[in-house]
This record gives sequence, structure tokens and C-alpha cells, in this order.
Amino acid sequence: MAKFTKKSKAGANINTGSLPDIIFMLLFFFMVTTKMRDTSIMVEQRIPQSTQLQEIEQKSLVSYIYVGKPKEANKFGQEPRVQVNDVFINTNQIPQFVEQEKAKLPEAEREMIWMSMKVDKETKMGILTDVKLQLREANALKLNYSSNKRVEQAGI
Repeated sequence: MAKFTKKSKAGANINTGSLPDIIFMLLFFFMVTTKMRDTSIMVEQRIPQSTQLQEIEQKSLVSYIYVGKPKEANKFGQEPRVQVNDVFINTNQIPQFVEQEKAKLPEAEREMIWMSMKVDKETKMGILTDVKLQLREANALKLNYSSNKRVEQAGI
């Protein structure tokens, strides 16, 4: 009669002692390289709703202009203001802002820059017309208005 022997399972043991170090290095790397929100919005933002929207494909070519009443009305007043990056500017400073934004882009993409306007829905058209005229003077002819998607209600 044959003897049955138990086969030994020889497996390679992996040293997991340095695994927490690797995980913390990856966590630290992503914490350092992640870019957080650039701009703190200082104007009221009740964005209008629309039914037909188009997604922006190259978001690296988009610069944002915020228009609305300041959140701190006692400090900045009640009139609508123009905000770019983290500062309020006058409408006559918009061409300078456009040139700064174009300078950040590679030379081949400078003429493809988009200006996206996030405008409070209660803002009057006078300040928007001034902004659009200044953008036209700065040769920033690609303009986009940001809006939220309107949810269609059934039966209405």
C-alpha cells in the first residue's frame, strides 16, 4: 500500500513592514500636488438655468469673470461688481486681465482662450455690456455664459 504524504505549500512571504510607509508617501504626494480651488467667490452667484447646455472641452483654456453684488455689501457696496481671480476690478481693467491670462498659456493656444462669465441672474445688463465691450477691445472674442441645467418637471 502506498503512503500518502502531505504536500507542503511553499509560498513566498511578502514583507509588509514597509507598506504603511509607501501608503503615507503616496498620500503625502497627492496632498502636495493636488490643486485646490483657486478663487474664492466674493459676489453673489445665483446662476440662471437653461435647457440647452454645451460642455466645455478644454477647461485649461477658460478664464472666469464673476459679476454680481458683493457678498460683503457693507464693505464693497450694493452695486454689481466684476471679480476676476480673487480681486474686484473695474471694467476698464479687463483688457489687462485678458493679457495676463493669455500670458499664462502656451503661445500656440493664446488665441483659443475662452472667457466664461458667471453672472448673477439679478444683475442688470449695463455692466455686462461694459464687460463685453472691454473683452472685444482686448480681442477676447470667445465668450461663454455659465448656467445650470434646468430640471424639467413632468406634467408641466
